[in-house]
This record gives sequence, C-alpha cells and structure tokens, in this order.
Amino acid sequence: MKFSKDTNLSEIIEKAPEKVDILLEAGMHCIGYMASQFESLEEACMVHGIDVDELVQQLNKNEEEKEN
Repeated sequence: MKFSKDTNLSEIIEKAPEKVDILLEAGMHCIGYMASQFESLEEACMVHGIDVDELVQQLNKNEEEKEN
C-alpha cells in the first residue's frame, strides 16, 4: 500500500494494521477514537503537530524495504 497525505486513518488501520505502531510512535494516540476514523493523515498530523511529510516518508519507507 502506498501512503499519502490524503490517506484516511481508518484505511491505514484496516489495510495496513502493522503501521499502527509507526503512528503511535509519532504521537498519534487518537487512532482508536471514532472521530479520527474520518480524518486524513494530514488532518490528524495537523492536530498533533506532526510533520506529515516525514510521517508519510516513514510509512512508505517500510513498504519500499518490503518490495526490495
């Protein structure tokens, strides 16, 4: 799965549950709340003061390592 700023949090949880640890480590502890299920990665990062570009890069880096 390729991640972007527009990727919905619920999509990450559903399709790539192994990525939840990365979100938690970044400080996104709200992923279990119902309202967060409707947020994009960018929206959630803004709320938590997290650099969305850095987080997207980290999520995709792990995917690229799997492919190689």
